[in-house]
Amino acid sequence: VQLVESGGGLAQPGGSLRLSCTAAGFTFSSYDMRWFRRRGEGRELVASVGIIGGDTRYADFVKGRFTISRDNTQKTVDLQMNALKPEDTAVYYCNAYGPDTYWGQGTQVTVSS
Repeated sequence: VQLVESGGGLAQPGGSLRLSCTAAGFTFSSYDMRWFRRRGEGRELVASVGIIGGDTRYADFVKGRFTISRDNTQKTVDLQMNALKPEDTAVYYCNAYGPDTYWGQGTQVTVSS
């Protein structure tokens, strides 16, 4: 099983980044997909998308700025992050939630001028 994130890096406040997570080794279409982030201790849920992609949910601190989407054919889940703030700086993790739970290794996002 693999979840591989990409797309992290450095962005200026107000800028954008797009994270992507590619899955392998499990039935992707049977899992809800989520993005978490870790700032210091503990992880916080950022966004989630249901099995067929129509059920999306967001943490209040990213509503209106971030968009989660998935492609079951490509086995990918993306997180479009706009209007980035310094407090969005974190390690972002892709998570598959279903019959089992899988995690990616994380990708660093830094928002700084």
